[in-house]
Amino acid sequence: MKILHLICSPRGQASESYRLSQTIVGHLLNSEPTATVIIRPIGGAITDLDEDYATALGATERSFAELSPEGSMSRSEELIQELESADFVVIATPMHNFSVPAALKMWIDHVVRVRRTFHVTAEGKIGALRDRPVFVAVSSGGRFSGERTHQPDFITPYLKAILGSIGLHDLTFFSVEGSALGPDALVEARTKTDQAMQRFFLRFARNSMALFQQAV
Repeated sequence: MKILHLICSPRGQASESYRLSQTIVGHLLNSEPTATVIIRPIGGAITDLDEDYATALGATERSFAELSPEGSMSRSEELIQELESADFVVIATPMHNFSVPAALKMWIDHVVRVRRTFHVTAEGKIGALRDRPVFVAVSSGGRFSGERTHQPDFITPYLKAILGSIGLHDLTFFSVEGSALGPDALVEARTKTDQAMQRFFLRFARNSMALFQQAV
């Protein structure tokens, strides 16, 4: 079993989203103790898409074999294969300006690739990847859910739509909101989310055990 852990914050391991994602990874390892964790820091680590890549996406009759194996296309293939090999995906991301940060958008632009991870049909885009559990750990300075919401949330519907377009539909979101509202608000948010995760992964472990027993 493999867990792909994406770290999207420019603050890296010092970020609140990383702290939250580490808790998620810990719960997964409790259920799958032999799993391997693949850490992919993408904050500032993935370069912009180059011209050859952009040209290739618009060349409807061009096969992958004819494309240059260097530059963005090479990095795209590396990231896609890494994603394909994972049984679980954990995305640690802050909310920037109501949506995903630039680093996560860059990763998405590399892995959401026509004729590779999705196909265009008369009915629309059809994902080419196997579905698997994706856990998204979101940190936000303000609150974007619940009764005390005071800002919009574009990160949740966007990730559901874009990852769904390549075949990833099993998304679960956990968030720590209001981190910029003072230490008391942060403690409250952490406690609320940690309790929600405890309940979720207790059910997750039971379901995993039930599936294992059915398999044997």
